Amino acid sequence: MLKCLITLFSIAFGSCCASNSAPLNAAIVVNAKTGGILYAHNIDDKTQPASIAKMMTLLITFRQLKQKAIRLDTMIKVSANAASQSPCKLGVKCGDSISVLDAILAMVTKSANDITIALAEHLGRGSLQRFVDMMNKETKRLRMTSTVFLNPSGWKDPNQLTTARDIAKLSRALLVEYPEYYHFFSTKNFSFKKQIYKNHNTLLGTKNGVVVDGIKTGFINASGYNTAVSAKKGQDRLIVVFFGGKSARQRDQAVAELLKDGFEKLSARRKATLLAKCVKKSSDSTSPEKHLKNSKLDALKKLLKEKKMPMTKTQQNRSVERHQLLKNILQQKNVPQSSVSQSNTTATKVHVKTIISDQHDVQSQSVSEKRKK
Repeated sequence: MLKCLITLFSIAFGSCCASNSAPLNAAIVVNAKTGGILYAHNIDDKTQPASIAKMMTLLITFRQLKQKAIRLDTMIKVSANAASQSPCKLGVKCGDSISVLDAILAMVTKSANDITIALAEHLGRGSLQRFVDMMNKETKRLRMTSTVFLNPSGWKDPNQLTTARDIAKLSRALLVEYPEYYHFFSTKNFSFKKQIYKNHNTLLGTKNGVVVDGIKTGFINASGYNTAVSAKKGQDRLIVVFFGGKSARQRDQAVAELLKDGFEKLSARRKATLLAKCVKKSSDSTSPEKHLKNSKLDALKKLLKEKKMPMTKTQQNRSVERHQLLKNILQQKNVPQSSVSQSNTTATKVHVKTIISDQHDVQSQSVSEKRKK
């Protein structure tokens, strides 16, 4: 599988590698539940995030929603600065308004730069720089140590940098901290003013038991075709971050293989853990001490369940003598009836133990005689 992935990387990046300005190729596969890394390729090398930067803008938006600072039906006014942004964009005019809900969906599907700036200005109380400061404050909280944001949309800037490892941390934060809003990333189509916009993440959906339900794609020439994807299969969930694809199709092909390989690794690890537990349990149950103890208990239970226990003549004589001795002692001391019952119970226990002992003696004697013969 590793050879297959290397081949895919060479296909995705091959024609770019001859250029000095070739996009960095990087990929990481993370267990979403634990944060453990299952695959890594150039995960700490820096590149521009492109529209994946909008994931941080959305994280801050989700926090404001959770804290009830804004609502999904809160209306946002589009400024001249927002309206003047370059595509991708919705083309909302300066002075028009859009709801927070529509703004979220426009960012997730169309990756609209004009709406991203409008939302950032609103959350930054009219200051875009204040919002950018909020973004960088979040990078410190999430320990995205190699990331610097300079704008909310991911518009090209050589000083705005991140890594595959850091974007994986951001993706996991969106999953873990805001599960009630994560479903927005699975939106395939968004309708606004009689226009329908499709999600750029064409991996969304179910294939071969793997359910891809987010997160975000991006593209600029400097970093190529990028994506952060989250997918689940059974009880497992993975996060894949991929930078530097030659095309959207090749990027998606490589991510699909990374997901397949990642889920196979998780399944193999779970089977190995289960097997180890079974081996340990089997080893404990067959230890000499436990085996001897269980054998004695089984023998005792078997004897107690039998209505009639065959006894040799010697055993019968011993039993009669014990009962007679006990009867004489009780008559001499005038022991109360309740005590007699208790004594009889004790005698019965002694009787059973003696029977086991006698049967063992008989068996030993029989084995000894056979050996002599």
